[in-house]
Amino acid sequence: MSDIARDDLAFLPLGGTGEIGMNFNLYRCQGRFLAIDCGIGFAGPAHPEAEILVPDPSFIAARRGALLGLVLTHAHEDHLGAVAHLWPYLRCPVYATPFAAAILRRKLAEAHLLGEVVLHVVAPGGEIDLSPFRLRMIRMAHSIPEAQALVIETPAGLLLHTGDWKLDPAPLVGPPTDEAALAALGERGVLAMICDSTNAMVEGHSGSEAEVRRSLAALIRGMTGRVAVTCFASNVARIESIALAAAHAGRSVAVVGRSLRNLDAAARASGYFATLPAFVSEDAAEEIPDDNLLILVTGSQGEPRSALARIAADTHPRIALGEGDTVVFSSRVIPGNERAIGIVQDNLSRRGVRVMTEADHMVHVSGHPARDELRRLYRLVRPRYVVPVHGEWRHLTAHADLAQTLGAQPILIEDGDVLRLAPGAPVVEESVPVGRLAVDGRRLLPLAGGVMAARRRMMRDGVVVASFAIDHAGRLRGDMRISAPGLFEPADETAHAIAEDFAKSLAELPLSLRQDESALNNAARAALRRVLGRRLEKRPEVEIHLLRV
Repeated sequence: MSDIARDDLAFLPLGGTGEIGMNFNLYRCQGRFLAIDCGIGFAGPAHPEAEILVPDPSFIAARRGALLGLVLTHAHEDHLGAVAHLWPYLRCPVYATPFAAAILRRKLAEAHLLGEVVLHVVAPGGEIDLSPFRLRMIRMAHSIPEAQALVIETPAGLLLHTGDWKLDPAPLVGPPTDEAALAALGERGVLAMICDSTNAMVEGHSGSEAEVRRSLAALIRGMTGRVAVTCFASNVARIESIALAAAHAGRSVAVVGRSLRNLDAAARASGYFATLPAFVSEDAAEEIPDDNLLILVTGSQGEPRSALARIAADTHPRIALGEGDTVVFSSRVIPGNERAIGIVQDNLSRRGVRVMTEADHMVHVSGHPARDELRRLYRLVRPRYVVPVHGEWRHLTAHADLAQTLGAQPILIEDGDVLRLAPGAPVVEESVPVGRLAVDGRRLLPLAGGVMAARRRMMRDGVVVASFAIDHAGRLRGDMRISAPGLFEPADETAHAIAEDFAKSLAELPLSLRQDESALNNAARAALRRVLGRRLEKRPEVEIHLLRV
């Protein structure tokens, strides 16, 4: 990176700008760095070889000696979910509110990092001094408790990093957005606001959780049979609304799905759900009459291994739904998940289950600001510049257009751009390498690397394994074996034909080459690829198992 002036101030997103998910932001001042949020993203249909993605931390990992800390704005997975995966590369203190800290501790414990990470718990609205950065939290309404915007004071200027937010007069869990604090900040003069763009294309207002609570209570009260409701596992207010609606309808709530159980434990440990009775287990649900049971279940986005997907396919070991039952999707469709959700809903309908969604009932409101809320925020904060983040390009450009009409100068950047905010007029001074890593068990693999590329090819074209024995004179011994799961059965005529063609190709290789194991391996791979290309018109991954006898 170029030499850094002592009075410089820069913003650098490593994830979450130009995309939804994987929020990972850096601020630079006087050569020191501050990280804000560290989240996961979902690969979606574009990358079926992976499920969960995290941003590549290489840039800041190489400079971690200058990294002062990681501050979390709230506990959503796309802002907090990558901490346990990436902290070993960062090795810095982490700052979070009590609820986010409760969620994070569970993740760190699972990763065997709880004893290593220095986790500072900060009260909502609290302050953090990481000179040259001084931070103050501002309470914001969102779909999860304790969401905080961050006021970032630096010698070069005053910034507002909004995090995720909305203007909800009745958020139900936690206070409304602190508009007085935002107005006071605007009076001081804000150099730049880095702001949520998720709903920048949506006119009007995002709606209130109080509306959803009233609607769910009325809907569930009139239902018969088993009722299942699926929502985002982090939406504490929504889960409370569902539980209250169940209680008013005389139904016990069974929680099905690991993420919901973890959320329940973290929420109760943080003082939420204090008025709700304990949820019942999956085993206990079997003993409750259908008309007295509500099932709170994971899988609102159609995740193939989720509890709801297994219930819909009738493969769940304990929970079943059928004729006369109802499933309520109290969530929005995240772009890219349409097909997966459709499959789950089709499977439910095939079993005679009634499916209800936000398209036909008031069962969901967004946790992000629509355009009227953005307009209100701009009137309060009056930033000189705005950097739209947390959205794909269509969201960012819509946000930028709106900001310009409200008197702020928008600056459009994407992941990897180093936006110098001061001194002088803001300018993108350079771009640094960014990327995505796939979570593969306990490993992190480059999405563009060889392993994931091979997995993509295997998913598209399959894999073929050839096993054969060669003696030291270079003669083929015994029978050739070809296996190709997903391409053909071992007893198929195709397998025999490929084995014969491959054996002929090996026999045609020079004797000297057949006596050299490394050369033979390479030649055998090339020969097998040619045979497969002729016979299958595909280019699968090939693997050679050579036994020297």
